[in-house]
Amino acid sequence: MYPNDGFRELERHECLCLLAKVPVGRIVHTRQALPAVLPVNFRLDDDGAVLLCTSAASELVRAIDGSVVAFEADEVDAVAHSGWSVVVTGSATVVTDPAEHERLVRTGPTSWVPSPQEVFVRVEPELVTGRELVGGRSMYGVDLTGAT
Repeated sequence: MYPNDGFRELERHECLCLLAKVPVGRIVHTRQALPAVLPVNFRLDDDGAVLLCTSAASELVRAIDGSVVAFEADEVDAVAHSGWSVVVTGSATVVTDPAEHERLVRTGPTSWVPSPQEVFVRVEPELVTGRELVGGRSMYGVDLTGAT
């Protein structure tokens, strides 16, 4: 994050609490040596890891398993000029432990496009950062709504 951009930096705990409130984010990874961004539904695990559920045969799984990725989610009110953004950066791995897989079948996210063989992917929360703009006012006190 950029500490001088007028947004309030969020603590790790605040970031995870905000992430738990939204159902959709974006996974950022490398595809053919270029950045790729894909919207995904997700759920946070108890330890703050981001959990995805997708087809075992998906290109996404092949692209991210064993790689460092970023996951971003946000909530924005364009009218009020307020909102927040959180980024989780960490290693992505397919869950292979049978007991863990069974637990996630019961408690984890469900895929938007169900397939016969689904896998869960964990993104470890190695780095969690976030920023917030509240009520259309920067941390410098500047009104961003145009009101006088």
